[in-house]
Amino acid sequence: MTQDASQDTFISHLVELRTRLLRAVVAVLAVFVVLFIYPGPSAIYDMLAQPMLASLPEGTRMIATGVITPFMVPVKVTLLASFVLALPVVLYQAWAFVAPGLYRHEQRLALPLIASSTLLFLMGMAFCYFVVFGTVFHFIANFAPESITPAPDIEAYLSFVMTMFIAFGVTFEVPIAVILLVKSGIVTVQKLRSARGYVIVGAFIIAAVVTPPDVVSQFMLAVPLCLLFELGVLVASSLKKQEAQARDDDESDEDLDTDEIAPRND
Repeated sequence: MTQDASQDTFISHLVELRTRLLRAVVAVLAVFVVLFIYPGPSAIYDMLAQPMLASLPEGTRMIATGVITPFMVPVKVTLLASFVLALPVVLYQAWAFVAPGLYRHEQRLALPLIASSTLLFLMGMAFCYFVVFGTVFHFIANFAPESITPAPDIEAYLSFVMTMFIAFGVTFEVPIAVILLVKSGIVTVQKLRSARGYVIVGAFIIAAVVTPPDVVSQFMLAVPLCLLFELGVLVASSLKKQEAQARDDDESDEDLDTDEIAPRND
């Protein structure tokens, strides 16, 4: 390939990347405009704050210490919600950009992995919102002294929520990571099973680092992490058995073809 041809190919890839990025951004902005109109940033933030509000004393509300915080924080939440809702389109654009450079068997593997990883990340966020937040906030509220009236700042609450969403979303990606490690040959299923004790200890260490300093939230992150690791090991083991069975079937077919051809050669 000449230098001009390689340069044209590079430029065409850049143009394709720009097109895919623009489509992804337009999808996010389109969803943002719809959410901004209805139900509106305030309603979306109220929905996000519901687990905290349910744990506060009656009549207590959250506060905003910044001048423009009451406007900017709901807008940020709406933008994040728009990205989550438009995530299928964003991931499809990423898939469409890299798919032409993949082999057929890689394409068959990549698309299910992208879909399952997206679903698992959203499941992690849902588990955090519907299960973890209510439990943790009620635990903290009951633990607080009666002389204290909790009044969380909305910007600090958003930062906490995003940290927890990311932590649980990434945690729910553990089965995908395990499958990729086994499929790529970096580790074997036997080694993962033998390292189960280290994984449990590591799960509680990670939970202690990324969650608030209370036992409840740490426990609620570490236990799903261990269970999802076991799920990933089971799925990876099943996939390895299917691959071994497929190789055995191919070898059996080749042996049969050889036996059929041999008499004719005599």
